[in-house]
Amino acid sequence: MTKKTNPVTTADAPGAIGPYSQGVTISGLVYTSGQIGLNPQTGEMAEGVEAQTHQVMKNVASVLEAGSSSLAHTIKLTIFLQNMDDFATVNEIYASYLEEPYPARSAVEVARLPKGALVEIEAIGAQK
Repeated sequence: MTKKTNPVTTADAPGAIGPYSQGVTISGLVYTSGQIGLNPQTGEMAEGVEAQTHQVMKNVASVLEAGSSSLAHTIKLTIFLQNMDDFATVNEIYASYLEEPYPARSAVEVARLPKGALVEIEAIGAQK
């Protein structure tokens, strides 16, 4: 039996810039696409890694909420960093949006991110 995914859309996070959904739901889970530091109202990239990380976390939260989940219901997040030297800064901001028990997480350095972003985060959350 094949289960169909349902798209998640919200005006509170940047729209997809390619052939993908902001997120999808299936079997009680919400999978977000990677979110970068774009302000959904202005379309402008936040300046610097701190501002981008805050915007990314807000964008991830908005997509999760649109899929009937939340940061409190995240199971796994993946952080993509343009520069691993930013890890401590990103980690501190990331932690301020979450509570224990923390979800599983991976963090990797990548050569480039869309639109010159410094950080991108994707999440998997359980629906409420």
